[in-house]
Amino acid sequence: MIDLHTHTLFSDGALLPSELVYRAKYKGYKAIAITDHGDYSNIDFNIPRIIKVSEILTRHYEIQVIPGVELTYVPPKLIKEAAAECRKLGAKIIVVHGETTAETVPPQTNLYALEAGIDILAHPGHLSAEEASIAAKNDVKIEITTRKGHKATNAEVAAAALNAGAKMVLNTDTHVPENLFTREIILQTLSESGLPAHYYETMLQNAREILNKSGYKGVLK
Repeated sequence: MIDLHTHTLFSDGALLPSELVYRAKYKGYKAIAITDHGDYSNIDFNIPRIIKVSEILTRHYEIQVIPGVELTYVPPKLIKEAAAECRKLGAKIIVVHGETTAETVPPQTNLYALEAGIDILAHPGHLSAEEASIAAKNDVKIEITTRKGHKATNAEVAAAALNAGAKMVLNTDTHVPENLFTREIILQTLSESGLPAHYYETMLQNAREILNKSGYKGVLK
């Protein structure tokens, strides 16, 4: 299992990075990204610390831990600039908090994010055909999420992505231990999204593409 969207006490998660990562390892994860919520108030503080602990946990727990960020509620026109700053700080995976129907996200967040050189557009809500086409063109992966509330539009998102040829990944958006992947959660989410069980292998390959691009080539065969 590969999960590229999780949270710790560095934002609104319940666990320290060390506990989150060990719990993921115990469940059979091969790789996990720590992508705590970020904006201009905290990225300079969070990212270096997540990088440090990711290196330690990768070495000692023998699971690939990737330091990242989920840009959240950043004014849409500043997302590209913020993403570039996160890259400079060392974030290897950049997720943007998309226009989920569960929250009041700034309009046009999806569109600006898809042009910002990010890796994953998380829980994009009512993903439009135009947005899905831009994602395909710019090789931004679209998230299908197991997260309660955010997953209400998974079937709509999957249909739009498939129609446009945009690639999808499956993530948990973990905040508490119970959110982490299990086989049952994966299969149920795929079914609710209108995707066959075997499509998870495609999603894993798409996740590996992100890891390869982020400098982790060959670590997850």
